[in-house]
Amino acid sequence: MDRRLTAPRAAPAPRAVDVLFVVLPDTLLLDLAGPAEALRLANQQCARRGLPPAFRLRYVGPQASTSSSVGLTLAGIEPLPDALAAPSWVVLLGRPGDAAQVVRHQRPWLDTRQWLSRVVAPALAGPAPAHRLVTVCVGALLAADAGLLAGRRVTTHHELLADLAALAPAARVLGNRVFVEDGPVLTSAGITAGIDLALHLVAATLGEPLASAVAQVMVLYHRRGTDDPEHSPLLAGRRHLHPAVHAVQNAVLDAPGADWSLERLAEVAHVTPRHLTRLFQAHVGQTPREHVEQVRLALAQQARAAGLSSAESLALAGFSSDRQWRRARQRAATAPAPGASQHAD
Repeated sequence: MDRRLTAPRAAPAPRAVDVLFVVLPDTLLLDLAGPAEALRLANQQCARRGLPPAFRLRYVGPQASTSSSVGLTLAGIEPLPDALAAPSWVVLLGRPGDAAQVVRHQRPWLDTRQWLSRVVAPALAGPAPAHRLVTVCVGALLAADAGLLAGRRVTTHHELLADLAALAPAARVLGNRVFVEDGPVLTSAGITAGIDLALHLVAATLGEPLASAVAQVMVLYHRRGTDDPEHSPLLAGRRHLHPAVHAVQNAVLDAPGADWSLERLAEVAHVTPRHLTRLFQAHVGQTPREHVEQVRLALAQQARAAGLSSAESLALAGFSSDRQWRRARQRAATAPAPGASQHAD
């Protein structure tokens, strides 16, 4: 018998997500370019970390070429596919004009509506679908017209909320939201909200540190979430553009359990410990130590909400003991909320 040992095979890299931007006549160019650039930059960040690309950007539609909202011709558009490769995200984009009354009677809309009902609706069914439906602005109306939003919490541009409610009477239409996530369906208010939603998806797929790096490259100092943009402690204190402070915040998110002394944090920022403290007070509104504890507390809370045990959650967040966690909670309870002064430095 041949008893020679063979090296175990490396696990195959996860398949990149097929992101299908559905391009119709008069597509709002920012609705398309904003999210697409966020995903492209996410792939760039993956490459810098030695990782394979996470997203494969595709542009599909009922016509091979069409004019965008600003008159620029968009060409090389793939036909609407007969099936979705797992995993796929279908992104429905916005357009100008009275979408509810005019566009719904145009052939490209009707053809796409039929495709959504035939191909996308079955792909979203089931308890854990591999696919997602993402809408920006008027895209929610197209999804509603295809019958994909019944029973979901959804949103759209504030001028179209009544139209969305009329098209999806069985949906719960929410106003004053940047975006809403309900299972595999994610809807946004439109324009720049599509970028916020794309960054949310990047964070959910690749982690908060990488999403924060993408936001920094895009010069987005203020990322917004499903409700209030500052409700997430992991986003609080990021409303600034200072690269040294961002570098420290990203490093803490990457390794919350590291021994983050002030000196080590200052090495990451390439400044002195005293100067780093001044930078954090000016741009974050708290000390570096307070920020580290805030991140650890938020991660522990998320882990508990995800079903991990108390011990597992504290270890994942970087707390060495239950006592250390309790003391951090007590300090956080009496500390002022972090804020960004936006001082120049």
